Amino acid sequence: MAHQLSEIVVQVGRTRDVRTGAALIKRIMDVAHNHIQDYQLLVPLELLKQAERTQRTFNLVLGAIAGISLLVGGIGIMNIMLATVSERTREIGIRRAVGATRGHIMAHFLVESVFLTLSGGIVGLLCGLGAVKIISSLAGWNVVVSFWSAALPLQISLIVGIFFGLYPARQAAKVDPIVALRHH
Repeated sequence: MAHQLSEIVVQVGRTRDVRTGAALIKRIMDVAHNHIQDYQLLVPLELLKQAERTQRTFNLVLGAIAGISLLVGGIGIMNIMLATVSERTREIGIRRAVGATRGHIMAHFLVESVFLTLSGGIVGLLCGLGAVKIISSLAGWNVVVSFWSAALPLQISLIVGIFFGLYPARQAAKVDPIVALRHH
């Protein structure tokens, strides 16, 4: 009566010996099977490295999508702030006429821009946390959200607000008070 072997599990003492051991086992199996590939050799270390390569590619794609989203969102913020500067030209002129410096005007519009992006960041963070909670409960996963995974998006929102709010704030600060007071 012939017996068939369906699986052999080999454990190697050190991680650095995995590839050498796999090559040795492959040679033994080739000889035992007369160089016919009727078996499969799985090396978990190689599977793990393949999974890591796939994860890196996935992270790069997600990073690119996030970068494009930030750029589009930042341009939207800048356009909103430029429209705000245009609509509030008379207000800027009045503030300058009563003593506000260019720095005050610039700071005011930068604060508005940062407030706008931080508000969006907080809403996005709350939606993300809610989605994590729902998905983890439906899937039965135990998920822990770290402090930094929540703080990083808010920091990025702050940076986007400053970066894309700088140009509109400068434009507001450059407004000539006399011309602004004549503006209807």
